[in-house]
Amino acid sequence: PSQPTCLEATRALDSVAQDLASKQLGRRLADAAEKFQKAHRWQDNIKEEDIEYYDSKADTEYDDPEGEETTREKSNSLKLDFTEDLNFKTKVNYSYAAVQIPTDIYKGSTVILNELNWTEALEDVFVENRKEDPSLLWQVFGSATGVTRYYPATPWRAPNKIDLYDVRRRPWYIQGASSPKDMVIIVDVSGSVSGLTLKLMKTSVCEMLDTLSDDDYVNVASFNEKAQPVSCFNQLVQANVRNKKVFKEAVQNMVAKGTTGYKAGFEYAFDQLQNSNITRANCNKMIMMFTDGGEDRVQDVFEKYNWPNRTVRLRGGGQEHCVPPSCWDAFLSSGYYFEIPSIGAIRINTQEYLDVLGRPMVLAGNEAKQVQWTNVYQDALGLGLVVTGTLPVFNLTQDGSGERKNQLILGVMGIDVALNDIKKLTPSYNLGANGYVFSIDLNGYVLLHPNLQPQIINFREPVTLDFLDAELEDENKEEIRRSMIDGNEGHRQVKTLIKSLDERYIDEVIRNYTWAPIKSTNYSLGLVLPPYSTYYIRANLSDQILQVKYFEFLLPNSFESEGHVLIAPRAYCNDLDLSDNNTEFLENFIALMEKVTPDSKQCDNFLLHNLILDTGITQQLVEKVWKDQDLNTYSLLAVFAATDGGITRVFPNKAAEDWEEDPEPYNASFYRRSLDNHGYVFKPPSRDPGLKSLELENNTIGILVSTAVELSIGGRTLKPAVVGVKLDLEAWAEKFKVLASNRTDRDQPQKCGPNSQCEMDCEVNNEDLLCVLIDDGGFLVLSNQNNQWDQVGKFFSEVDANLMLALYNNSFFKRKESFDYQAVCAPRAQSNTGAGPRGVFVVTSKCWPPSPSNRSLFQQLLYGLAYGSWFQSEDVVADSMEARETSCIMKQTQYYFSSVNASYNSMIDCGNCSRLFHAQRLANTNLLFVVAEKPLCSQCESVKLTQAETRSDGPEQCELVQKPRYRKGPHICFDYNTTEDTSDCGRGASFKPSLGVLLSLQLLLLLGLPFYSQLLLCTSSLSFRLFAPAPTPGPARPLASGCSPVSPPPPKPSLSPDSTPGSGKGKTLGEVVGSGKAGGLALSP
Repeated sequence: PSQPTCLEATRALDSVAQDLASKQLGRRLADAAEKFQKAHRWQDNIKEEDIEYYDSKADTEYDDPEGEETTREKSNSLKLDFTEDLNFKTKVNYSYAAVQIPTDIYKGSTVILNELNWTEALEDVFVENRKEDPSLLWQVFGSATGVTRYYPATPWRAPNKIDLYDVRRRPWYIQGASSPKDMVIIVDVSGSVSGLTLKLMKTSVCEMLDTLSDDDYVNVASFNEKAQPVSCFNQLVQANVRNKKVFKEAVQNMVAKGTTGYKAGFEYAFDQLQNSNITRANCNKMIMMFTDGGEDRVQDVFEKYNWPNRTVRLRGGGQEHCVPPSCWDAFLSSGYYFEIPSIGAIRINTQEYLDVLGRPMVLAGNEAKQVQWTNVYQDALGLGLVVTGTLPVFNLTQDGSGERKNQLILGVMGIDVALNDIKKLTPSYNLGANGYVFSIDLNGYVLLHPNLQPQIINFREPVTLDFLDAELEDENKEEIRRSMIDGNEGHRQVKTLIKSLDERYIDEVIRNYTWAPIKSTNYSLGLVLPPYSTYYIRANLSDQILQVKYFEFLLPNSFESEGHVLIAPRAYCNDLDLSDNNTEFLENFIALMEKVTPDSKQCDNFLLHNLILDTGITQQLVEKVWKDQDLNTYSLLAVFAATDGGITRVFPNKAAEDWEEDPEPYNASFYRRSLDNHGYVFKPPSRDPGLKSLELENNTIGILVSTAVELSIGGRTLKPAVVGVKLDLEAWAEKFKVLASNRTDRDQPQKCGPNSQCEMDCEVNNEDLLCVLIDDGGFLVLSNQNNQWDQVGKFFSEVDANLMLALYNNSFFKRKESFDYQAVCAPRAQSNTGAGPRGVFVVTSKCWPPSPSNRSLFQQLLYGLAYGSWFQSEDVVADSMEARETSCIMKQTQYYFSSVNASYNSMIDCGNCSRLFHAQRLANTNLLFVVAEKPLCSQCESVKLTQAETRSDGPEQCELVQKPRYRKGPHICFDYNTTEDTSDCGRGASFKPSLGVLLSLQLLLLLGLPFYSQLLLCTSSLSFRLFAPAPTPGPARPLASGCSPVSPPPPKPSLSPDSTPGSGKGKTLGEVVGSGKAGGLALSP
């Protein structure tokens, strides 16, 4: 009996929707986190030994490509026992949660210890969630301080010796912490920005770009007297991986020259943000400025573009601390100011703007508490590809007076869903070999798709493959994609092109697309079926005697007489051990079947019954047909049958030794192509384009010829199997010469003209005539030339470029070019530039000119001394930071038959070297028969068509952004709130300096040693500054004053206000060291 596949699709949609809805237990976690944090009391004197937690890095085993042992972090972490868990693919402990703290954050700081203290209460909620839904995977709280607490506990996994993981830079955190944004980054490239300062800015821009998601739009411009984009993008573009790569490469070409003109930079940025004729995020609007400071005033620009509503936020960054003009600009724009004292401070500082963008979300309260589902990304703990349901967590505390509500986002709560788990909920084997389920998000990126197979994943970026890149693009698919993004239901039958599984061929096929939105998510689910898979066969083997009879034909002792059987490695039963070795898998299967029956509850009865039924049917094929044939008479190496049920039977048994096709029919190219093509499909042996000839051994190289078995049950057409033969290549090369000859008078040679009929003899006249069979992909199948038959399987242009070009130009073939965005390549050669720190420089004059560059050098010298990194030189091992192979884009070219079916005579015009040829499609096959005069000379130059894929940079991004693909952002936007407090417009960076070095340096300066005294006098504009520590959560935490001018500030003084004598804000270095509270020490001019 046959069953309608559409019913399975409907059930699948409901299953996926219910599964994703059940993962919204994150709301309970978010509410609990806010409650726990509000009840927490801030402790200034908290110590590390006061906190008990499992430090996941204490047991971290770093993956070292060189196999060297690596030391683990010293920690007073809890000692836990772990057990292996198949769901998580690693060892876990369900009684505890684990904590991960980024490498560049001091885990003993007061902020971190308080964070660990209140988040400990989340562990009980984690456990309760798992009791309610045992299928839950990772439950994670990512804090705005950088702390990650995840459940269940497991040791951290670090891909390299240096662990760069920071939850605040993960795709799911970025998408959950703020609404989408339009961002314009402007970089000061005036003459004062040179050397290290320019390097800091370039690196900062690249790090800033990494904080953007695919829901954001961005442009980058440089400015001095005038502003201009750094790349070919003259408008806001989507912050996807390929666009960000263009920006990063362009930023490296920036050169410092001219004078600072803030007005030009800001006017350019505001114009970009006000351009309503382009696709953009249409939510938060931001200007990010990187500068080394200046005197230029731009208050009039802000009053023109951004007053009184202040809808555009400004964030400034540079090497100087909160110089008055920059701070005023940030204040006027509900923005923020920060400084970048060194390379090491870039990562932390460039992500703090998320706190500012989170303000409107916090103030919106429950309205902003909506689950957001992320793009696909690689799980850090080994689950593979996942999506995450996220919820923001807000700080609900108030200031001491109870009048002002806290506006900080505490972090993001997330619950992971593995894509493999979603796949299990969708039908698979009852869709047939060419049917599949897919799912896309609002960006048009696929979550599920058989072609979503990233080989190497950039850990810092989401996995983004557009639906139109996963398939061959056409107008029908563009309309289907748009409808799915809009959340509509629909059905459409289309004629479309598809690639074969081995990506050598293109087939024009009919497909039925059906789609519908998934409730409570931003996703939409689609089903694709060929017409012959609308129904499927469900075997009903209730007769146990028949079950046993058919099962015996799976036993190896029957193979010698009945042919070798390969079974598809499918999960027929829960306890079945899968194996890539089919012999081993068959042994495991037989051993299990001796313990359970096909009707057992622990087995998939549908899969087992169909497998056993197909075993019996293919055995009858052997008994009633194959055994009666003399295979040698037809020069056949083997006959075979492959079925939807998962059986591949090869006869005779010895032929299985050379069988190279996949034992899973659904993964075999010949099987899937046979279903989509009428008649016989010839498949020459695949070969490496670099090989000169086939490697023959005992004449075992063969040509596969297959055709689909078509049945009609109750008026419904099905194709449940494929049968075929394997031709002996060497024998059929000789047979072809005879079969391709129709001469009746062999004594009179004839030439074939363009308009004349003639007889030919491909056997006798093989010195004058070239006779070949070419398949629909342009690959050589058979030839009458003795020097060509061992080139079977090559793209024909490699054999005869002149003739292949003529066939293409005469429309026998069409060409399709596309890009594979998931390819793997060897890394491109890099320059051998050293990466160690610069050596100690020699002072060649008694006093350096007080220029920004010299101040920067001196600043870096002091910074390096204080923080212990100056004299540490360590070789950078490329292999430990990058994979030996890299992800890349490959350009693919496939050829396929046009609609030309008639025979065709033509001439390849080349003067005295012209050639006549005749071409004709062979009915009921995928072959083209070509007869041509052999080339008389080698003087005809011809364009050589290529089919082998080549490495590429992909389509021109500058052209693609002019016609962006349709997308939608999230349905909600929080970009402005009238109650937002903008007084906190900046902060300094926080470090943990070496106090011993600082004391020694201070003593040296005070002792008046000649060199240091002269150094101090010559750089009197430099000073140490103590800035307010970063705002910390909790009601007892003092609110940071930042820099909050209430009126336009005065012009920039020659000395920093905080360093002038008598300033209440400034403290000497000795005061800082003596207080022991150097939480925000920084260097600034």
